[in-house]
Amino acid sequence: MTPRGFPAFAPGPARRPRTWWGTAWNRAWEADALDARPLRPGRRLAAAGHVGAITVSPGRLAAAVHDGDTEQAYATRVRVATLTDGDWDRLAGEVAARAGHQAALLAGQLPRDLAEVTGVPLLPGLGEVAPECDCPQWDHPCRHAAALCHQVSWLLDADPALLLLVRGRDARTLVPAAAHHGEVPAVAAVRPAEAGTAAAEAYARAVPPLPPGPEPVPGAPTLPLLPPGPDVDVDALRAAVAVAAGRAAALLAPP
Repeated sequence: MTPRGFPAFAPGPARRPRTWWGTAWNRAWEADALDARPLRPGRRLAAAGHVGAITVSPGRLAAAVHDGDTEQAYATRVRVATLTDGDWDRLAGEVAARAGHQAALLAGQLPRDLAEVTGVPLLPGLGEVAPECDCPQWDHPCRHAAALCHQVSWLLDADPALLLLVRGRDARTLVPAAAHHGEVPAVAAVRPAEAGTAAAEAYARAVPPLPPGPEPVPGAPTLPLLPPGPDVDVDALRAAVAVAAGRAAALLAPP
């Protein structure tokens, strides 16, 4: 599985995650902390931009984090338990059963009900987050690991499906895997070259004539004459009413 890299966040004001998945991620790893004291300093380091480029790979988060001196950056890693093959099979089966879930994953979204309907815990539970850092602190997590985890919540704000990579697989591999259970929606099979016609070309085309309308149903009831009115094509309206009435009569006729 190919790791994904993300550039360092610029310094800014204190920041909390804005989305449900970002907030849920913070709740999950903070619940695994043995000591809450490093969490606040970790948020300050994250806001100050003291976390370097982040690498996300299956079961592992990594970045260089410093306390203000870039020459003294610490190699910080957070290991996250990955899901089992059985878990991924259940997720693939659910994704195959719902075209909306497939389209959402292809768009970089992560349906919130995916974990509920499959029983697969997408968020890590107690004991499934293991911070590692070469700093001299003994906290679990240290402030450097806490800063890294805080910034991961910001990544999940923009790309919640990234959580699947943290848990072991890339989101886009889940959709092809669903093909073994059912049909992948058309959105997954369309290549950019086949996506359609350029807007400028489409607008330049002449508007083709409308196709002929349906014929009246034989045996339709006789309709009264319709009085003329402003901006009303009486003949076209009468023909449309005749078609509708004939179809209604055909549906109501005994077999």
